Amino acid sequence: MDAIVLSVVSKDVEGTYGYRITQDVREVIEISDSTLYPVLRRLQKEECLEVYDMAIDGRNRRYYKITEKGRVQLNLYRGEWAVYSEKIGRILEET
Repeated sequence: MDAIVLSVVSKDVEGTYGYRITQDVREVIEISDSTLYPVLRRLQKEECLEVYDMAIDGRNRRYYKITEKGRVQLNLYRGEWAVYSEKIGRILEET
């Protein structure tokens, strides 16, 4: 889940907000808010995401932006995924 969230957040240079992250992740897998927000908090605590609030239509909206540490972690996840998916692909293609 961390890899998916970091990837979604990394796509917007200025950062993105929780509801939008949920919608983007749901395009790939089903996820509830109760699953997503603990992931966001953990990634913030691990300094992979930075958080800031912005007033939108008189209400504060919390934005999440990937940090350099988060980009390094995302690249590690991408490397692990490449190896993993290649191995699974080999198994599925065997006859």
